[in-house]
Amino acid sequence: MTATVAAIDLGATSGRVVRAEVSRTTLRLDEITRFENRPVRVADGLHWAVLGFYEQAMQGVAAASRGRSGDARLASVAVDSWAVDYGLLRRGSLLGIPFSYRDDRTARGLELVDEVIAQPELYARCGLQRMPFTTINQLMVDKERGLLDAADRLLLLPDLLSYWMTGRMVTEATNASTTGLMRLDGTWDTELMAMLGIPSSLVADVVAPGTRIGAIDAPTREHFGIDGSPDVLAVGSHDTASAVVGVPMEPDAAYISSGTWSLVGIETASPIATPDALEAQFTNEGGVDGRNRFLKNVMGLWILSESVRTWQAQRPRLELPSLLEAAACADRPLPVFDPTDDAFYPPGDMPARITRWFGERGQRAPQGQAEVVRCILESLAEGYAVTLRDAERISGQRIERVHVVGGGSRNALLCQLTADRTGLPVVAGPVEATAIGNVLVQARTLGAAPDTLEELRALVRTTHELVEYRPRAAGAR
Repeated sequence: MTATVAAIDLGATSGRVVRAEVSRTTLRLDEITRFENRPVRVADGLHWAVLGFYEQAMQGVAAASRGRSGDARLASVAVDSWAVDYGLLRRGSLLGIPFSYRDDRTARGLELVDEVIAQPELYARCGLQRMPFTTINQLMVDKERGLLDAADRLLLLPDLLSYWMTGRMVTEATNASTTGLMRLDGTWDTELMAMLGIPSSLVADVVAPGTRIGAIDAPTREHFGIDGSPDVLAVGSHDTASAVVGVPMEPDAAYISSGTWSLVGIETASPIATPDALEAQFTNEGGVDGRNRFLKNVMGLWILSESVRTWQAQRPRLELPSLLEAAACADRPLPVFDPTDDAFYPPGDMPARITRWFGERGQRAPQGQAEVVRCILESLAEGYAVTLRDAERISGQRIERVHVVGGGSRNALLCQLTADRTGLPVVAGPVEATAIGNVLVQARTLGAAPDTLEELRALVRTTHELVEYRPRAAGAR
């Protein structure tokens, strides 16, 4: 049996729709459409152009449903995206435009939560790394502004799109686990919501990956020209949850889902919410099949892409490949900066911020574009190495290799520097791990793919070309 499915894979800078053919021995992906996705700043802050990317995504689903002559009919579709952001609704209608997690209101949310509950107690309840943009913090700002008074439902962005397709409101479990409102056992923490003054009636019933949400409704199919009547399925709707499914790893490996953010961690059987984990700022997020993603958010290629954007304002023809080639030759020892510093979180002139960061510490900053790029990549690789050493220490799990998936897996210099600084072999690929994890869970739900995560990952290994980088550093294990 072969299943034909489509993934709506939304990233914080771009989205795409992928059509896939999946069986127990085959895995073929075809990108149908790709579109830009950037937040828009208006008077009250930074918002997502949610109707625009919904329309683009649905046009992609329509194209996927038609396929080519002789192609199998599209059986299902599923949505994944970044975590924490949401829409507020009343009686099924969206209230306002969803905020972006990069809006600066989130700092106020941290203050409001801290006034109610201490971080150690909150961590013991939800096990999440302290990050300003977590849903719980955003909701406290909404509450202060009176925005919750009119709402009767909150839907995370993948669930919002699924609702628009089917008319059914649910919350997928892996994404729910990133909100700060869920207990470590995977149930909503209604006691915490009461403490914070957030109505528990806002949250929808939780469904697991592999749940059928419903068929795309007739008005939606007619409006967008979608052939057939594809089902909408729940997958790991947090993009990292889907990406981890698509990592071709074995039990002794760590993963880095490398894109705008770098999600660096391991898979564990259960959450680890110890004082050591809190001090190291690790997060526990739900994974597919009840696995726990024990990881840390390390600022990713966002720093590099914002740097390139700054330089391109003066030199529009400047391209990243030439910068990476020059950076590979810039092998003079350079100091590294902390990529998790809040200074690198908002959009803006990253090279200037890097120079300022070193200047404030009395250190020499990198000079010229090649050194800046090399410094960024060295700093990310060092951040990965520190995080993985902490993951080993706290979990007691030995890490023998590191898998890099996502856009960063194509950055050969970053992968080699990661191998050098971790002292571990790095396996790069696949680039499209998130879409792969999405379509694999769909196909398994339809009975066409292998049953276990280990078997799904083995299918990825046998169907995708991977590149291995060996450590050049003296500390190689």
